[in-house]
Amino acid sequence: MNFDALATSWAPRLLSVLRFMSGLLLLQHGTAKVLGFPAGFVPANFSLNSMSGYAGIIELVCGVLLVIGLFTRPAAFLASGMTAVAYFTVHAPMGFFPLLNKGELAALYCFVFLYIAAAGPGPWSVDAGRQK
Repeated sequence: MNFDALATSWAPRLLSVLRFMSGLLLLQHGTAKVLGFPAGFVPANFSLNSMSGYAGIIELVCGVLLVIGLFTRPAAFLASGMTAVAYFTVHAPMGFFPLLNKGELAALYCFVFLYIAAAGPGPWSVDAGRQK
C-alpha cells in the first residue's frame, strides 16, 4: 500500500483524533477557570461574570462536546469564534506578530476548530453513531 492510499484511509479517523485532542486541550482551560482544576491557572481576581469567565464556560461546555463528538459542528464553530475573539481582544492589541503577542495558540485553535466545524466529527464520535 502506498502512502497516499494509507493516508486517505486514515484521514477520517485522524479527524476524530484531532477533534478529541483539541477538545481535551480546550476543556482544560474551562476546568481551570470554572472548576479551579488544575489549581494555579486562574488569577485571584477572576470572576465568572467577565469576558474570561464567559470564555471559561464556553471552553468547558464546548470542550466536553468536542471530546465526545456530540453537536460537534456547532460546538466547534462556537469555540472557533471564542478563540478568534480571544486573539483579537487580548493578543492583537499587544502587536501584529502572533509570536510576539503570544497569540499563536489562540490563532491555531481558531483555525483548528473552524476546520472541525466544516469537516465534522469523524467516525469515532457520538454524532457518527447517531447518524447510523
